[in-house]
Amino acid sequence: MKGKSLVTAAASLFLLSSVCWAAEDGAALYKKKCSGCHGANGEGKSTIKAPALKGTTLDVKQLADHITKGEPTSKAPHNKGMAGLNDDQAMAIAEYVKALK
Repeated sequence: MKGKSLVTAAASLFLLSSVCWAAEDGAALYKKKCSGCHGANGEGKSTIKAPALKGTTLDVKQLADHITKGEPTSKAPHNKGMAGLNDDQAMAIAEYVKALK
């Protein structure tokens, strides 16, 4: 019984650390790839017509798709997928953006 508790505790710790790592990774990626246009806190920058991301109505999947696939009607870099990001990184950024308050 004691061994099962130890395994359960270790698994829980691993999962928790993975979630925390993903959140930190999303924040770091956002800072590196997005904050220049969308602001450090997702507030947007009206001078360059970059919209605020904080409070977006898009869900995480829609945000990740926008990052990886882009939309032809958007201005660069979002008129196509952003270079240098894989699906997991895009998802981490999207989750970070949805957590902005």
